[in-house]
Amino acid sequence: MSLSKLNIAVMALCTGLIVANIYYAQPLLVLMSREFSVSESNAGQVTFFTQIGYALGLLFCVPLGDKLERKSQIMAMTALAVAALFATALSVNITMMKVMGFVIGFTSIVPQLILPMAASLAAPERRGKVIGAIMSGLLIGILLSRTISGVVGQHLGWRAMFWIAGGISLLLLVVMFFSFPSSKPSFSGSYGALMRSVFTLVKEQPLLREASLISACAFAVFGLFWTTSVFLLSNPPFSYGSDVIGLMGLAAATGALGAPLIGRIADRKNPRIAIGYGIACILAGFVIFWLFRSSIAGIVVGIILLDLGLQGVHVSNQTRIYALLPEARNRMNTVYMTVSFVGTSLGSGIGLWVWDIAKWGGVCLAGVGLMVICLGIYSATYRREGTMPV
Repeated sequence: MSLSKLNIAVMALCTGLIVANIYYAQPLLVLMSREFSVSESNAGQVTFFTQIGYALGLLFCVPLGDKLERKSQIMAMTALAVAALFATALSVNITMMKVMGFVIGFTSIVPQLILPMAASLAAPERRGKVIGAIMSGLLIGILLSRTISGVVGQHLGWRAMFWIAGGISLLLLVVMFFSFPSSKPSFSGSYGALMRSVFTLVKEQPLLREASLISACAFAVFGLFWTTSVFLLSNPPFSYGSDVIGLMGLAAATGALGAPLIGRIADRKNPRIAIGYGIACILAGFVIFWLFRSSIAGIVVGIILLDLGLQGVHVSNQTRIYALLPEARNRMNTVYMTVSFVGTSLGSGIGLWVWDIAKWGGVCLAGVGLMVICLGIYSATYRREGTMPV
């Protein structure tokens, strides 16, 4: 089966709406802290546990996409996510929220099963463009989820958002059943052998290691910013409610729309060039966050640069690793995305820590420091990869 524009659009839609489950809580942290009478940083741990759950789901479940029929696995994980979202809406304390956040993260790995499916069905010369299109859906879902949840939380309460999210995911089960193609597994060994092969890939593929480390740094600053920005914007001089804070996702979506363009660049040129530009954009974004920390216009410009830069790093890295071993795309994606979201989790944890110590100035300094590390990794591996095609 080849991918039509409709197939790609449906995959992008499902990817965006399911990955949004991981991020609905972020603009609602202040509302949760007030209802459960806990500190903002304590409530912020809900996002930390959600990201840890996502990272572990990537590690232990995504490799099964090479062993199991992908459509069945996608639908099973989505059904579990529906149950977790409804349970979250019924949470009675912050501890239950953290546990359910972990489960939501663990079960919301569906986008990382859809992407290898799309990469397998796409023609090689169009793979970057297809990945970019689906990544647009994914990142727009991530970013607009904050806008939607902020508005819903402000007017209907934070619990309503999780009831709505559960209903959306339930509807997607029907869409995926009728529209997603079936697949044949490419790995016939045991689960243990499958997991051992994941670590073999890490050992034998230097490009995979490099791409994963660069992505971990980029995703760390993503988690760092979005976990702490709600605290910045809810306090003076801004003092915004969750609905206005959620609108920041619209600015980020502007950057996310660059994914198809970046994908085409990756198809036509060395995708590593786009990664370098992406790192520069993210670094510039954090400099702007510091210089214009009291200006909403400055924050918006920084958000656009941050998310455009993340696109440059992420889409180009995925294009590179999907070209390595077609028969192991799920396992390659497992390594790459697990390391990436461990980076997101660590970035969120660092953000909560520095916010308590040094507020927004500490967040900006930590963001710049992480991107300097990222730039060091990129520079150290540039000469070695100079003769490589990707």
